[in-house]
Amino acid sequence: MLSSLVKQHLTQQQARKELQEKRKAEAMASATALTHALVDHLNSGVAQSYVNQKKLDTETKILQANAAHFAKMTMQWLKLVEDFNTALKEIGDVENWARNIEADMRTISSALEYAYRKRNAAMMETPQDSLPDSKLIH
Repeated sequence: MLSSLVKQHLTQQQARKELQEKRKAEAMASATALTHALVDHLNSGVAQSYVNQKKLDTETKILQANAAHFAKMTMQWLKLVEDFNTALKEIGDVENWARNIEADMRTISSALEYAYRKRNAAMMETPQDSLPDSKLIH
């Protein structure tokens, strides 16, 4: 009886060990599968992040190039507008100068015309005989 109890106990203990080993192997397989699944999931996120980062880098370079080109074109436009503005000022200065010259010429013309009329009026009032020879206009 004791030997059958020991034998039964050893058999049960062996069965429990085998069950425990089987469960341990299943747990290890499950843990390994879980680890692989987590790594794959994380790697796919990392891979997608890497792809997105590469796209962002490319887009950033394109944006920087476009911004530099836009800045260059803006500077060219500003120079063009500045040159145009300077040309307009010069035209305005020339126009103003021409108006001043024209006004001066009109003043001189008016003064000469006035002097000519005064002289002719004075000549008409005074007889030619009474003027000395030095004042005669030939």
